[in-house]
Amino acid sequence: MKLIQRTVIFMSAALLIALSVWAFIFYVNMIDEVHDSIDDGLDNSKLLIIHQAELDSTVLHKSNFDEGNYFIREIPEHQALRHFDDYKDTLMYMENEDDLEPVRMLTTVFEGEEHKFYQLKVISSMVEEDDLIEDLFYSLLWLYITLIVTILIINVLVLRSMWKPFFGFLNRLSRFKLGKNEEVAPLESKIMEFQLLNTVIMDVLDNTVRSYHNQKQLIENASHELQTPLAIALNKLQLLAENPELSEELVKEVFQTIETLERLTRLNKSLLLLSKIENKQFLNEEKINMNELIWSVLSDFEDQIAHKELELHVAEENRLEVKINVELARILLTNLVKNAIRHNVKNGVIEVRIGANFFEISNSGSEKSLDQQAVFTRFYKESKDKASTGLGLAIVKSITDVSGYRITYAYSASQHHFRVWFS
Repeated sequence: MKLIQRTVIFMSAALLIALSVWAFIFYVNMIDEVHDSIDDGLDNSKLLIIHQAELDSTVLHKSNFDEGNYFIREIPEHQALRHFDDYKDTLMYMENEDDLEPVRMLTTVFEGEEHKFYQLKVISSMVEEDDLIEDLFYSLLWLYITLIVTILIINVLVLRSMWKPFFGFLNRLSRFKLGKNEEVAPLESKIMEFQLLNTVIMDVLDNTVRSYHNQKQLIENASHELQTPLAIALNKLQLLAENPELSEELVKEVFQTIETLERLTRLNKSLLLLSKIENKQFLNEEKINMNELIWSVLSDFEDQIAHKELELHVAEENRLEVKINVELARILLTNLVKNAIRHNVKNGVIEVRIGANFFEISNSGSEKSLDQQAVFTRFYKESKDKASTGLGLAIVKSITDVSGYRITYAYSASQHHFRVWFS
């Protein structure tokens, strides 16, 4: 959800709550004010009626509301002495409306001639609360709609214009890739927070680019400085092994040393490759046909497959086209195929399955599942094969991660399944 949309939703919810609370308070205060005003009118009517009763005794005989807004009845003295003025809301039939209508009624007591006591009830029409609530609801509804429309207009015309430099800067950052386009146009804005954000991000980018170049240079130097002496040492040891004056025991020791150096060479190359992959030094991506590449890699291993007397089955269910660096794709396939051969058994099986959005390489091998949590970690090895560096599957995992894809492992039907997903 976008920031502006989230802002509008939160403001709309906050306004709805605020208006609801305000409407309740306003309604309560308004009803209270209406009651106060009507009660003052009832008090005034009471005084006028009592004064009129003192002048005209016939008023004391008005015992219903048919011809006015009051009626009077005589009550015993003991009842009158216990009575206090009482204001209450009630319903009364109105002939012109032909319905019960709300009224405010004052019930009071006064003393007339010859120490007689009378109960006086005075009524006054009041606003119907149902109509009042309905009118208030629609008024608030239109006010709420007006406020929301105003907020949307402000967001579109004002906030979007204010945030435009930020979103442009964010878009430029999303396209930034180390080693490819190192220049990012700064965020130009007069807003202090955006200026601070620009300063911080540009500093971080400068430090990142500098660190990237330093690390890249270190990897290249390490590759050159390590590979050269290793190659020289291997050549000298091979020449030494060909010396006829060496005893059989010394020749055996020399060959063991050569094997160790060869393993060290492979380990060095694998670690350097991992560093290059994780530093995203393979940037050029293109759409490639994985079906053709898989067949090409399998043909490179024909001799090894035949030597180990393995059965190879390839199922092409779909044409698989993927956007990926070609070199990385070949390394990915090579490591998986090599893994399937190296950890297989004699007369075993290798199965390759190509789907619409994945390919899977399965092989027979050990009769138990590999550790699901550790299978793609560096230097993880289940077998005791000294030729294995324990980095093949770690390189595969790094390639899928840096390319935006994923790899999964499963064990079923006595086979190990490695599947690479491209969606």
